[in-house]
Amino acid sequence: MTTPEDLDDLDALASLADRVRRQAYRVVADGTGPVGRDEVAEALGVGRTLAAFHLDKLVAAGLLETSYARRSGKTGPGAGRPAKLYRVAAAEHAVSVPPRAYRTAAEMLAEALEEAGAEEVLNRVARRQGRRAAGAGSDVAEVLSGHGYAPVADGPGRIELRNCPFHRLAEQFPPVICGMNLAMVDGLLSGAGLDDAWQARMDAAPGRCCVSVVSKNQND
Repeated sequence: MTTPEDLDDLDALASLADRVRRQAYRVVADGTGPVGRDEVAEALGVGRTLAAFHLDKLVAAGLLETSYARRSGKTGPGAGRPAKLYRVAAAEHAVSVPPRAYRTAAEMLAEALEEAGAEEVLNRVARRQGRRAAGAGSDVAEVLSGHGYAPVADGPGRIELRNCPFHRLAEQFPPVICGMNLAMVDGLLSGAGLDDAWQARMDAAPGRCCVSVVSKNQND
């Protein structure tokens, strides 16, 4: 049975059918921080008004969130009005037609693994899955992007993963799912032949994946 929440998710995803709006979402999603309408307009080659129109539609759909800040860094009189900035919303949107309960199944499996103390087996499977899924010889950012991690360079020798593909489950079962995630990323690096130069490590912080990737040379 389709629920009201399912219809809300469908409306949110349907808002991306417009090509310009979809591109605007990508610009915000690929940014290293909150993005203003001027940046989106410049990236898409459209006017500021059109960029703001599509960005606000994405906010209304629940795909983006807004904040306000002065981009100049100045404060006090003469600093100008704060700019409206956009970032990807934390809420998830998924639609299955007909309805399927894969998330519920995943939650039950994670709970069963936690109760059984089978994390070691799960991590072994996750590492193996990562090796299978990786593309040999690929760039580290390409490998991580291809699996939904939204990697962003954070200084020399460190890559922050701004998205956790297992976010909802990681919130409910952090030890189990974060350990699995670490093993998965480790497997991806190994399968792509990148483990000589890069390694995954647990690096939990609010608003991003619990794993980061660091250069082995940087650690040395």
